[in-house]
Amino acid sequence: MEPRFNLYANPVAASFTKRLIMASKVIDDSPLDKATYELVKIRASQINGCSYCTDMHTKDAAHAGESATRLNLVAAWHEATVFTEAERAALALTEEATRAADGGRITDDTWEQVRKHYDDNQIAALIAAIAMINAWNRMNAIARTPAGDYVPGQWG
Repeated sequence: MEPRFNLYANPVAASFTKRLIMASKVIDDSPLDKATYELVKIRASQINGCSYCTDMHTKDAAHAGESATRLNLVAAWHEATVFTEAERAALALTEEATRAADGGRITDDTWEQVRKHYDDNQIAALIAAIAMINAWNRMNAIARTPAGDYVPGQWG
């Protein structure tokens, strides 16, 4: 598949993506669990149909030691028993926030679960992570960035 637009060859798009990468350092340096951060990125990417980000984040998670079982069950996390209650809260928030544009909303039950499992700094990072991956998903889906060739660590 050919991309519609090369986000990394255009100077405006490249400048913008560089700033997104810098902004993500705040999340990287936060107290949000790294495995949870990857699960959030994978789930939002699946929902948004972003093959490039799904490829990238499943490979990054596997490279960091995430099990194939958990990676294979992210899309069906509701029925899976391999995720902690905290991860389930983060995945629920990710789904509801990602689908907000479709008329969804963040339910009080989901928010209660998030508050139960995360402190304010982790919640701030979780909100930022969901916003960040949704931005990346939309950019790559619009540009139709091809998936499959990503190598873990290639972007830093």
